[in-house]
Amino acid sequence: MLWFLLIVVLAVVAYRYRVKILARVLGQPERRIERQIGRKKDY
Repeated sequence: MLWFLLIVVLAVVAYRYRVKILARVLGQPERRIERQIGRKKDY
């Protein structure tokens, strides 16, 4: 049960900070990644 809870918490944190994490991993500006994510939500 503890492992499940830990995975859920990590998933929520990763989702909440996905733009900052992606910006750091990809080495691109946060603004550009926000635009890319926003574009995918349109359709």
